[in-house]
Amino acid sequence: MAKTVYVLNGPNLNLLGTREPKTYGRATLKDVEMLARAAAARHQLALEFRQSNHEGEIVDAIHEAHARKAAGIVINAGAYTHTSVAIRDAVAAVAVPVIEVHISNIFARESFRHVSHIAPVAKASLAGFGVEGYTLAIDGLAALIGARRAGERSKRPARPPPKRKR
Repeated sequence: MAKTVYVLNGPNLNLLGTREPKTYGRATLKDVEMLARAAAARHQLALEFRQSNHEGEIVDAIHEAHARKAAGIVINAGAYTHTSVAIRDAVAAVAVPVIEVHISNIFARESFRHVSHIAPVAKASLAGFGVEGYTLAIDGLAALIGARRAGERSKRPARPPPKRKR
């Protein structure tokens, strides 16, 4: 059975494609899911993709990922990034690597978006790469956990070249 990556999306991300397209682009959440599934498949990972406008459901999904021994979590908590101590505490409480992702560059926007409660307890954060940030997050997570790419024969690193004698 393949290891599973949870991709969790917070409030208003169900409106991708129509919500503030100058900031978030025209890709829909379904487009994001297709990108994430393709990225996970490249690393022989299964994908659990969810979106909720409700903080507690996101906390429950983080707990579920931990209970099911998920390979990792990619989370775009949306506005909860800047306000939710509950989601921050859930991320800190689980033994699952978490990658935070944001479609827009939150640091180039309003000052209240510059603070992430999740970043200090996440393994890494990505912002400003558009929906491709999800692909980059899955690729990075796969590297962190040592997942094999489709077609790889071994997890062993390549041997360094032999040292030359002088």
